[in-house]
Amino acid sequence: MGKNSWYKIVENVEILDIAAEGKAIARINNMVMFLPYVVPGDIVNVQVIKKRKNFLEGRVLKIVKYSEQRTEAFCKHFGICGGCKWQNLPYEKQIFYKEKQVKDQLERIGKIKIENFYPIIASENTIHYRNKLEFTFSNKRWLYEGESELPNATDYWGAGFHIPGRFDKVIDLHECYLQSEPSNSIRLEVSRFCKENEIPFFDLKKQEGYLRNLIIRNTTSGQVMLIFVLYSEHIEWQEKILSFIKNKFPDITSVYYAINPKHNDSLEGIIPVLYSGDAYLVEKLGDLNFKISPKSFFQTNSLQARILYNKVLEFAGLTGKEIVYDLYSGTGTIGLYLARYAKKVAGIEFVEDAVNDAKENAILNNIANAAFYPGDTKDILNEDFITFNGKPNVIVLDPPRNGIHKEILETLKKLRPGIIVYVSCNPSTQARDLELLSDFYIVDKCQPIDMFPHTHHVENIVKLIVR
Repeated sequence: MGKNSWYKIVENVEILDIAAEGKAIARINNMVMFLPYVVPGDIVNVQVIKKRKNFLEGRVLKIVKYSEQRTEAFCKHFGICGGCKWQNLPYEKQIFYKEKQVKDQLERIGKIKIENFYPIIASENTIHYRNKLEFTFSNKRWLYEGESELPNATDYWGAGFHIPGRFDKVIDLHECYLQSEPSNSIRLEVSRFCKENEIPFFDLKKQEGYLRNLIIRNTTSGQVMLIFVLYSEHIEWQEKILSFIKNKFPDITSVYYAINPKHNDSLEGIIPVLYSGDAYLVEKLGDLNFKISPKSFFQTNSLQARILYNKVLEFAGLTGKEIVYDLYSGTGTIGLYLARYAKKVAGIEFVEDAVNDAKENAILNNIANAAFYPGDTKDILNEDFITFNGKPNVIVLDPPRNGIHKEILETLKKLRPGIIVYVSCNPSTQARDLELLSDFYIVDKCQPIDMFPHTHHVENIVKLIVR
């Protein structure tokens, strides 16, 4: 084929499967092609937009024939908003492909033999399951066909999520199905009020304007926390927005604001200020209560988190005599969940604010046998730490997407606890880590859990026992 022939339109291409990162798979001249927003069984006309060494990337020009697996997306923003890319796939098929993804990554790619592979645990709620969303306010929203010339400057303003691949464009959401009410009502009222009062939305390119973000957190009991992120100090605008929302939604539990003059949306180094209400929310998991402050990390699907923690507890097999290390412990949710069934829990977490939350949650639940330490796990998990806390019988890990640091893997091999329970949000890096531990451990149990319906993301728990 000629050099440019890859970029021509190819007709009647059959979608064959779903890839690990959620895109669909087709084949053109023995090359794998990845495509978004289609499902296995679709017949499509495509344009190849990128050629890599081992694969192609394409975009769909036309669906010639719809797959029998396909279903109608329920959100009007589907296909533009990047939040729920699997809405066109029935939920039973979503969890089928997620389970398949975990099995393929561990067994086929990681060459891991699994003694007991359990069926994926589906989410009871497939909409309104998130307890935290962050909306971006932009003065240059995504424009649809025919919207190039609008009468008012505020008609170009929008509040919602970033368009995939376009940091400067935001889709103006009419309704989002990820979080329960009053989430949509609050966002729409804030947007309407600021437009009417000409309180400027942020310009993401020029880095100017006022209203940047709105973070909404809620609990299963109906508590709601708002964090308004503003670009600069402007007492008049600030008071207008905050007093309006407090009066419009008097049942809101907490209202915060934060001033972020940085060139990114991260609140690292920024302390939110309480404007009204309680300083924190309280979420109940099992018979434990957890404080949620503005910057707390907490599993974003509370109902599934309870199922996940119960499964971790089951895999840990605690009898009350064990010393447990909770690595990458976050706000201590897993460690505290296990502490009542262990002799002692010692947690390590890089983010100091999260460690402070863990310590507060231990006090809140009257748990005295759990301690949490701030710092990088690879530095903290040393001989002094082990001497002070005792050699662990069980280690629980819940690392970030890039997996376990290689130095920690070496420490695990030396410590060689009887049981390791590894929780992962990325089966690919989990498979890599399990392969590196395979000379010392076998994978006894594997349990995928769906925390994020209508996305390709999947949580996976494995129990390793020493050889």
